[in-house]
Amino acid sequence: MPTTTNITTTYAGQWAGKYVAAALLSAPTIENGGVTVMPNIKFKSVIQRIDTNAILKDATCDFTPTSTVDLTERVLEVKDLQVNLVFCKSQFHSTWQSVEMGYSSFDTLPKSFSDYLIAYAAEKVAAANEVSIWQGNSATSGQFDGLFTTAQNDVNLPTAQNIVGGTINAGNVIAAMQSVYDVIPNALFGNPNLKIYVAQNVLKAYVSALGGFSVLATSNNGVNAQGPTWYNNGALTFNGVQLFMANGLPANSMMAATSDNLYFGCSLLSDTQEVRVIDTSATLGDDNVRIVMRMAAGAIYGIIEDIVVYG
Repeated sequence: MPTTTNITTTYAGQWAGKYVAAALLSAPTIENGGVTVMPNIKFKSVIQRIDTNAILKDATCDFTPTSTVDLTERVLEVKDLQVNLVFCKSQFHSTWQSVEMGYSSFDTLPKSFSDYLIAYAAEKVAAANEVSIWQGNSATSGQFDGLFTTAQNDVNLPTAQNIVGGTINAGNVIAAMQSVYDVIPNALFGNPNLKIYVAQNVLKAYVSALGGFSVLATSNNGVNAQGPTWYNNGALTFNGVQLFMANGLPANSMMAATSDNLYFGCSLLSDTQEVRVIDTSATLGDDNVRIVMRMAAGAIYGIIEDIVVYG
C-alpha cells in the first residue's frame, strides 16, 4: 500500500519570519552586501538627505550662520506581494525522499516534506526578488521598482552619468568600464563602499579580456601569462574599484554607486508577512498542497547624483 503523506502544519507568526527571511533575503545582491537592508517596513520609510553649501568660513566674534541647509527626502515604499502555489504531493514526495537519502545539492536537508516545499518556493521568490531589485517595474505583477530602472529614468541624474551603452564583449568591455569609471563623482573615490555593479555577461567579458582574448588585454597571454586559466572565481576590481556581479541587472548594463546609497526594504518581522502550508486532501479530497506566502518589498537609492548608469 503506498505511503500517504498528510501535512497538517500551518506556518505563521514566529516561523513565518524565518521562511519569509529566506525568500526575501537570499538574493545574491543582498547576501553579498550589495545594498543596505532596511527591515520592518510596513508601508513607507523616509530616507533623509541633507545638502549644504560651504560651511567653513573665516572666524568672527559673533555667531553667523555659515551655510544653507537643504533637507530633502527619498521615500522607500514597499509593495505587497504574494505567492499562491498548488503542488501535487505525489509528484514532489519522491523527490523529497531522494533528498532525505542524501542525493541533493541542498546545503541543509529539509527535515519534513513541508519544509522541502517551502524551500522550493523560497528559492523561486529569491530569484524573482533579485531581478526586481535591479530592473523591476511596479506596474508588473510580482515586481517592485528596481534601482537600475529608476535611476536610468531619474530626471536628476546628471547627463554625463547616464551613459548610453551597447552590446558588450571581450573586445570592448574595458573601454565600456572605463567610460563608467571616468564619470564617477570624485567625492566617492576612496569610499570603501564604492562598487561598479555589472551584469553577468559584462563580468564574463571582462574575465575573457584579461585572459588574453582582447587586444586590450594586459598581454597576449593574459594576466600573469596564464591565459584562460587565470581566473578562479575570486574578487575582481577595475582601476581599484570593486566589481560586483549583480545577477538581476539586464545584460550589457552597469551601475556605479556606494552600497550605503542603495536600499532594499522589506516587511521582515512585521505583521504583514505570512507563510502557510495547507494540505487540502482532508477538505477537498484531492492530493494537493497549497503554499501561501505574503510579504512586502521595495528598493530605492538615496542620492541620484552619486550614481552612474550604463546601459
